[in-house]
Amino acid sequence: MEDYLTLFVDETSFYNRIVLGNLLPDHLWKPLPHIIVAWLRNYIGGLTLYFISGFLWSFYIYYWKRNVYLSQDFIPSYESILLQIMVTMKAMPWYSALPSVSEYMIESGWTRCYSSISEVGWPAYLAYLIVYLGIVEFGIYWMHRELHDIKALYKHLHATHHIYNKQNTLSPFAGLAFHPLDGILQGLPHVIALFVVPTHLMTLMILFFTEGIWTTNIHDCIHGNLWPVMGAGYHTIHHTTYRHNYGHYTIWMDWMFGTLIDPKEDSKKVS
Repeated sequence: MEDYLTLFVDETSFYNRIVLGNLLPDHLWKPLPHIIVAWLRNYIGGLTLYFISGFLWSFYIYYWKRNVYLSQDFIPSYESILLQIMVTMKAMPWYSALPSVSEYMIESGWTRCYSSISEVGWPAYLAYLIVYLGIVEFGIYWMHRELHDIKALYKHLHATHHIYNKQNTLSPFAGLAFHPLDGILQGLPHVIALFVVPTHLMTLMILFFTEGIWTTNIHDCIHGNLWPVMGAGYHTIHHTTYRHNYGHYTIWMDWMFGTLIDPKEDSKKVS
């Protein structure tokens, strides 16, 4: 078992070398404990992804395609975007802890993670991935919904994100602008699923960083209209009504539990 677990350590060490080895002198990070190195790598990776995706997408929709996707009235102010960045910067060190702790649990053999797809085969890999995503979708839906329904959680945690409640206050940079504990709670289903269904480590790493890109996308107020994706059109409604469209990647949970509002429906039905 110990020999097998070294495969996980070797893989995460490889990721460390890719990120930190190209940015920092070895003496600044190699002597650090493995979990701290993982945190530093996730922190730098998270910041890089946040700013690159946020700036590129903002440049595209607010300048290059100005007034094509959004009218002038729906473009957020510089002050709103700066506030979103500041909130995210305060939370990012804490966000980075969740994947780092997940890696520690995987390397310790506490989860059902596996190292190589060849161990299970492609059919099983795809089946496990579908189950994993289903658990995440269900978990994030209910975690998000309870952050609204439980007044104390909303007041002290989730309200930080919901100050962006109009189209002209939402932007790609709002995607990670949460209270740190709020962001961690909504990421917990990813971790819980590791104990339930066999999960491929590299796929897990990709999914964690896909979250950053996804949250950028669903806060841009542009309705992609791609069924059954819970795109920005749905999520903008969530920010304006506070009680619909809690889902993450798809509309299925909201459809199942009666909280779905389609962006194409008459606005009177939203109230």
